[in-house]
Amino acid sequence: MAAIRSPLFWTFAIASTLLAGCAERAVSGAANDSTTSPAKQGDPRLIRIVSSLPRTGSARQQTDTIVNGIRMALEEAHDRVGDFRIDYVDRDDATASAGEWTPELETANANAATADPDVMIYIGPYNSGAAKISMPILNQATADGSPNGKISGLLMISPSNTSPGLTKPNPFDPREPGVYRPTGKINYVRVVPTDDLQGPLGADWAKAMGMKRIFVLDDQEVYGQGLAQLFAQRCDDIGLNVIGYDSVDAHELEFRSLMTRIKALHPDLIYFGGTTETKGGQIAKDMVAVGLKAKLMVPDGCMEQGFIESAGAENLNGRCYVTFGGLPSEAFETGDKAFNEKHAAQKQFVDHYKQRFGHLPEAYAVYGYEAAKVALEAIRRAGSKDRAAIIAACLAIRDFHGALGTWSFDANGDTTLHRLSGNIVRRGKFEFDRLLGD
Repeated sequence: MAAIRSPLFWTFAIASTLLAGCAERAVSGAANDSTTSPAKQGDPRLIRIVSSLPRTGSARQQTDTIVNGIRMALEEAHDRVGDFRIDYVDRDDATASAGEWTPELETANANAATADPDVMIYIGPYNSGAAKISMPILNQATADGSPNGKISGLLMISPSNTSPGLTKPNPFDPREPGVYRPTGKINYVRVVPTDDLQGPLGADWAKAMGMKRIFVLDDQEVYGQGLAQLFAQRCDDIGLNVIGYDSVDAHELEFRSLMTRIKALHPDLIYFGGTTETKGGQIAKDMVAVGLKAKLMVPDGCMEQGFIESAGAENLNGRCYVTFGGLPSEAFETGDKAFNEKHAAQKQFVDHYKQRFGHLPEAYAVYGYEAAKVALEAIRRAGSKDRAAIIAACLAIRDFHGALGTWSFDANGDTTLHRLSGNIVRRGKFEFDRLLGD
């Protein structure tokens, strides 16, 4: 565990990791699947959609709900688009031993999708770090899956990557995003807002709640560190006093010593840039254990029931604030008729999900659903089993009426939807508090 750093540390630390983002989270890798065979004669009436997500380990709860969302969208379309049957393959890019995604499995999944002439769309990955690996592979995919065929690219749709540098120029790393597009063409889109919105809007929310003295923590991961730095920079811009900045080692069992030192600084709020897997729950437990009265704010990487369970609801109730890119399902449980009517499409998704699976969807379910709906729309618009045509059709989507509302893809392949929400843990559940930046 590092020593407490100067508040000015982060001012100079926003480098390449700043623009790398969320979400580091069923069929195991591609190696044992029949679709790995390099057959180049696909079924002319079959289109395969593959997802690559960490289906083993601590992110399983979140990816279960993403896959449920994907399956819902396909079921509503009766697994068909026009004359094409849709086949869905749910791949795992994590291992039990690692407990998270691995570069080897993400690479294997991307290579298998590229080689399978029936695969037209790749949904995922979950983690931005994994996307950095698979994006260049899929960008150079050939039209028929053969090693020496004409390069066409293969459409990627991420339901959860939030690293800005995957799609936007990075002033601190001129390689981004071009390094992920070796052909110079765009084949990657995402339906979730990026971290350059979430971090700053979290700071704005802290100020609106009257917080003045802020201590910032990160987990040393690209997602958590980037978010923490963005949050800290925004604090500086709007006059909040960042009294300290430190990083935690997620492999450590507890952080009581660090929390004791932070307690002596009398912060109003601790901001943790990290996830459930990187000990968001343990930090909350140790804050309470040492008598630290400050509030805790965490990003969407902790917006899951597993975070509450790991922290213990009694350690979060009324003192933990969570930012999330979009509206959580809980926002539709308040009985606010005007709110539900304003966001009728997502309300309908939540109702159908509950009916289909018997419980409220977790945070990222709607993004899995939206990603699959976009995939089906791209196939419909292309009207042919052609990788390049499906990419072009997807990038041309404008004013899409989805579960998240009406939105478009911009020139970078990012959603134009910039809505985030602020949520508070109460009675052991996430409760929607307010819209941020809407």
